[in-house]
Amino acid sequence: MRSGVGQVCDGVGVTQVRHVAVVGGGIAGLAAAAALRADPAVRIMVLEASGRIGGKLAVSEVAGLSVDEGAESMLARRPEAVELAGSVGLGDSLIVPMTATAALWSRGRLHPLPDRTVMGVPSESTSPRLRRVLTIAERARLRLDRVVPGRPLGADEDVAVGALVERRLGPAVVDRIVEPLLGGVYAGSARQLSLAMTVPALLGPARRHRSLLAAAAEALTTPGSSGPVFAGIAGGVGRLPGAVARASGAQIRTRTTVRSLERTATGWRLLCGPLPAPEVVEADVVVLAVPATPAARLLRPLAPWAAAELEGLSYASVGLVTLVLRDRDLRRPLRGSGLLVPPVEGLAVKAVTHASVKWGWIDQAARPRGLAVLRASVGRHGETAVLQREDADLVTLVRADLATLLGTDAKPVAARVTRWGGSLPQYAPGHLDLVARVRAAVAALPGLAVCGAAYDGVGIPACIASGRAAAAAVLVGG
Repeated sequence: MRSGVGQVCDGVGVTQVRHVAVVGGGIAGLAAAAALRADPAVRIMVLEASGRIGGKLAVSEVAGLSVDEGAESMLARRPEAVELAGSVGLGDSLIVPMTATAALWSRGRLHPLPDRTVMGVPSESTSPRLRRVLTIAERARLRLDRVVPGRPLGADEDVAVGALVERRLGPAVVDRIVEPLLGGVYAGSARQLSLAMTVPALLGPARRHRSLLAAAAEALTTPGSSGPVFAGIAGGVGRLPGAVARASGAQIRTRTTVRSLERTATGWRLLCGPLPAPEVVEADVVVLAVPATPAARLLRPLAPWAAAELEGLSYASVGLVTLVLRDRDLRRPLRGSGLLVPPVEGLAVKAVTHASVKWGWIDQAARPRGLAVLRASVGRHGETAVLQREDADLVTLVRADLATLLGTDAKPVAARVTRWGGSLPQYAPGHLDLVARVRAAVAALPGLAVCGAAYDGVGIPACIASGRAAAAAVLVGG
C-alpha cells in the first residue's frame, strides 16, 4: 500500500494535499498530529509500533476501579497540557489533587516534605521541616553555603544537580531530599542528571549567585510559581491520548513498525510492517516521535552523527505496583498525597501515591466499597533485578516495604503490576547541547523533524510542546 501526494477541489481551484507521517503514537506524536490538523490541506497518518496509542499514558481497571497505569498528573504551571486537554473536549474533566501534602521517609520515620525548596534544593537553612530531616551536623554544613568560596555557574555551563548541591550544601541534602524528588520524576541519580534539563528554574539564578540558597530563593520568586502545581483528569490522564487522536483527525495505524526511512525526489518513503510482507508509505514530510534508540536506527543512513548522539542516550526502566486494599485492613488512615523514599534507605519502593486520597474521582468510586488505592513506584536507573521479578514476587516485595513505610502488610483485594521498560531518558550534563546538535543535523534534511521526551523533557507539557514544535518545523520546512 502506498500513500502519497493527492489533490482536492476547494471550489475555486485544485489544491495540493500534503501527506504527513508521524512515527510514534505517544503524546508527543499525537500532539504533533493535532497541531498539523490546523492546516486543512494536510492529511496525517500516525504509525505506532505497539498495539495501542498513548505511550506511557494509559488507564485500566483494578478491582473495578479505573486507575492510571502511567503518569497520573500533569504539570499545571506550564500551559501546554491543560490547554490541549481543554481543546480536545476534556476541559470539564480537569481537576486538581484533593491534597498535595507529601511526606518523606528518612531514618525510619515519615516527615513532612521540606517546604520552600526548588526540587529539593533548600532556599533557607532554618526551616523547621529541614530540622526534622537533617541532623545538627548536616544543617551546619548546609549553612556554610553562605561563606564557602566559589563562583556562580558560567553563562553556558551545565552541571549535575547532585554535584552542585553537594559542593554547596553538603551530601546529606542530596541524599535525603534532592535524590527522592528527582528520582521520583526521572528514576535517575541526582549526581548524574543535568541541572539545565531537570531543574531549569534554578539554572538562571545559579548563574547569578554563588550561594545556592540565594539562587533557590530567587527561583521561588519567579512569576508562575504560584497556584496548583499539578492537574489531573477525572477518569485518568490516560484518557488524554485517545481524545487528542480523535481531535487530530489522523489515520491511526497501530502494530505498524517503521523499519527504514528514505529520501525521495518528492519527500519520504517509509518501509513498514513485517519483513515477509513489507508495506511502503510515502509522505511529503515526517515527524519522528519515537525514543532515542528507534530514532537513531531510522536516522543512521541519513544523519549518522545525529544517530550516534542519540545512541549514547540511556534510559531508566520503572515499574508501578497498584494495590487495592480494604480500609479496615489499614492500621492507620492514609494521610496526604503520598510519600518519597531516598535510595539511602535501602528499600525497593521509591515512592507511594495515596491515589484514593489524592484524586476525588478515585475516592468517589472506592470509598462506598470501603477500599483504598495505593500506587508504589519501583526501579531506578541501573537497577534491573527488581523489575525482573515475577509479578507476584514484586507485589510481595512492595507489600514488605509498605509494612515498613505505612505499618500495613494487608493482603490486597487486587493488584496490578505495570512495567515501563526503557521509559525515562537520563539527561546528562550538556544534554541541551546534544539536542541542539541532533536538531541541526536533522534540519539539514528538509521535511523531517524529531520530538519527544528524549529531547525536551519527560513531563506531559514538555512532550506536547516538543510535538507542536516538530509540527511547525515540517510545515515550514517541508
